[in-house]
Amino acid sequence: MGEVLGLGVTHWPTLASLDEGLTGVFRYTLTAPNVPAAYKDKANWPKGMLEELGNDEGLSAARRCGARFAADFRAMRRILDDFAPDLVLVWGDDQYENFREDIVPAFCILGFDPEFPLAPWQNGAGGRINRWGEAADWMMPLKGAREPAKHLAKGLIERGFDLAYAYKPLHHPMAHAFANTFLYLDWDRRGFPYPVIPFAINCYGSNLIYAEGAFGALFKPPRPQSELPDPPSPQPWRCMDLGAAIAEILARSPWRVALIASSSWSHAFLSPKNGYLWPDHEGDRILFDALSRGDSETWRKRTLAEMEFSGQHEMLNWMALVGAMEALGRRPAIADYMESFILASDKCFLSFPR
Repeated sequence: MGEVLGLGVTHWPTLASLDEGLTGVFRYTLTAPNVPAAYKDKANWPKGMLEELGNDEGLSAARRCGARFAADFRAMRRILDDFAPDLVLVWGDDQYENFREDIVPAFCILGFDPEFPLAPWQNGAGGRINRWGEAADWMMPLKGAREPAKHLAKGLIERGFDLAYAYKPLHHPMAHAFANTFLYLDWDRRGFPYPVIPFAINCYGSNLIYAEGAFGALFKPPRPQSELPDPPSPQPWRCMDLGAAIAEILARSPWRVALIASSSWSHAFLSPKNGYLWPDHEGDRILFDALSRGDSETWRKRTLAEMEFSGQHEMLNWMALVGAMEALGRRPAIADYMESFILASDKCFLSFPR
C-alpha cells in the first residue's frame, strides 16, 4: 500500500527576485487605469498598509519577508526529505503559459520525460536577475514520472474525472506554478531528486484569456457587455472531490507520494474588494481558521463566486489538497501563515503529518 504526505506552499513568482523587488506588484498595480482613484489615495489606505510601507517604501518589510520565506521553504524541504517520496505531485495553475486560446482544460496531468532540465532564468534578454545570482544558462535537472502519471490518469477517468493529459509542454517549458515550487523547495540548491507530476487546474477560469493569466484586466477596457465571458473554473467542491480521488488511488498504489498544493491565497490584483491593491485578509481567515480546526466542510461550501471576489482563484489548488487530506482523515500542522498589504497576496505553509 502507498503512503501519502500533504504539503501546502506558495509559488509566488516575485519571490525569485531580490528583496528590493518584492513590492513590484504593488507598485505596478498602482499604475493600472482600472484601479479606482480612491484606492490609489494614501489617505484611504489601512493603517497596517502604511505601517508595512514604513519610511522606506516597504523595503524593510520585504527583507523580513524574504528571510521568513527562506525559513519556511527549508522547513518544508526537511519534511519532504524525511518522508523520502517516490513521487511528488504538485497542484498548480497555468497562467496563460501552456493553456491559451488553443485549449484550456479544467484538469490536466503532466507525465513528462524521465529526465528534463528546467532553465528558469532564460528570457532572451541576458537572463533574469534572481536572488540566487544564477546565470541565464543555469539548469535545474528534474525527473518526470510518466508511468505513475498514466496510472493516476487511468484511475481518475475510471472514477468519472474526464481529465486531460500531456507528455510534453505546449507553448512554455513549464508553468511557473510548478517551476517555482521546485526551485523554492530546493532553496539551498542541494538538488531535487524526486520524480514529479505537475497537475494543472484551471484556476483563472473566465479571467484566464482576457487577463492573460495575470494583471491584464486592470489595463484593458471593459469586456463588451454583448460578449459572453469565457467558461469558468471547475467548482471548488469538484476540486475537493478530485483531490479525494487522487488520495484514494495513491493510497492503494505501491508508491510513497507527496501531494503539494502550490499557490498563494487571496491575490490583491484579482480582488475588487480592496480596489485590487491589497489581499482579502478577512476572506482568507475564514478558510485558515476552518483549516486550523479541521473543518473541511467550510471549504466545501465556499463558492466559486466567493473565491473570485476574494481573489482566491489559485486556491482551487488548495481545495484539491484539503479534499485529499479529508479523505485520508488528516489534520494540518501549520508552519506559517503570513498576511501582507503590500506583497501581493497572503501565504500559508503547512503539512499534514501521517
